[in-house]
Amino acid sequence: MTPMVSMIVPVYNSEKTLSRCIDSILNQTYRDFELILLNDGSTDTSGEICDAYAKKDSRVRVVHKENTGVSDTRNRGIDLARGEYLQFLDSDDWITPDATALFVRTATEQQCDMVISQFYRVIGEHVSQKGAIDEDGLMDRSTYANHMMQKPADFYYGVLWNKFYKRSIITEHRLRMDQSISWCEDFMFNLEYVRHTQTIYAMKVPVYYYVKTKGSLVSQGMSMKKMIRMKRTVFACYNDFYKDVFDEAEYEKRRIQIYRFLIEAAGDGEVAPLILPGSYRLGAERTSVSTAVQEGEGFFFDIYRERKLQERLFDAIALKNELQVADIKLLYYLSQPHENCTFQEMASMLNIPRRELSQAIQRLLAKEMIEVRSRVKNRGKERTKNTEKPQEERKRTRLREYVVTAEADALLSEILSAINDFEQLQYEGFSQEEIRMYEMLNEKRNQNIKNAIR
Repeated sequence: MTPMVSMIVPVYNSEKTLSRCIDSILNQTYRDFELILLNDGSTDTSGEICDAYAKKDSRVRVVHKENTGVSDTRNRGIDLARGEYLQFLDSDDWITPDATALFVRTATEQQCDMVISQFYRVIGEHVSQKGAIDEDGLMDRSTYANHMMQKPADFYYGVLWNKFYKRSIITEHRLRMDQSISWCEDFMFNLEYVRHTQTIYAMKVPVYYYVKTKGSLVSQGMSMKKMIRMKRTVFACYNDFYKDVFDEAEYEKRRIQIYRFLIEAAGDGEVAPLILPGSYRLGAERTSVSTAVQEGEGFFFDIYRERKLQERLFDAIALKNELQVADIKLLYYLSQPHENCTFQEMASMLNIPRRELSQAIQRLLAKEMIEVRSRVKNRGKERTKNTEKPQEERKRTRLREYVVTAEADALLSEILSAINDFEQLQYEGFSQEEIRMYEMLNEKRNQNIKNAIR
């Protein structure tokens, strides 16, 4: 069957990082894809590593070719691709487990021509989040071009690997990487692609881990004459893009801003430096588990893995909405019908420390996604009206009740989609009859537990 997504990975002498890259792809929660590994004349064991993966997984296709460079190699991958969408990776990088699922869902639900995401910049054992468009949402080509004008030489716009492309657009307009240049060739491809789009969706979720390894043009042995010629070619493409996107009057009005690209990209073959606020230790940015937990057997491992999978699916929603996973769990809990529990019970049920639960409540209140309603509970023995004295009035305690507001509707819709993903992952490979049988048995099991805990 034709896959929904074609993943294209050029490979050249990357034996040290290749397995990490491939594993991150094959371990995606979304499964309907093909992986095209293009061994570009590697002289190390990269080719053998590719072949080993192809033997283990039928989704992997390997092409061994003579060394012609990354642009020609990517073009070969585009020619071989069968998927409705294209996703590019570099062999020294990797992606989050939900990357392709988020791309596919966004592209199909929004009916857009391209999805662009934020990414993680990896420096040693530390990572920082990077993005250029702050709002999460759909935009037309002109709005996207206006955003790009603010940071014209930013990686966010220039690279391939944080974007999701429609193969039909690439095929219809015969878009390919320019093999005559070795700087900003992916940026030029993006400019040509965007010229043929109507709508683009910016995802405020980082899904790609980028490890910078490439040196400057001078360090690659690039002559000054060739460097200048290349930069002129790139700017001409950039300038033509804005002439096409804007009408003549708008272009003249924005000409000075457009020419900022010359200044921002004037360095030695380097795009503008990445400005990364607050880095943190690699592994702390998303929900993750160790190999020991992945492989562990027994009751407690099963419960822990299930909870971690739920949290991983909530991660993307939290990042997108500038919330914490605890906030997402709490909001979903409050949206469900239930009897009021004590604060301690609620914290234990959600597996959140009491202090963190208090902070989650405050964040949701600040965003007006929940509101407080008070109710009075009587304490002490009931007294009849005749025997009760004023000074002996029943003691009362005021309890807080948190209610979800209409402001949370959009977020709850995302949470329900994540819950649906969780169920699909659980039932992968099940027949409909097996699912019905499992649900029936699980209902009986839950009832037995309720009876036993009374």
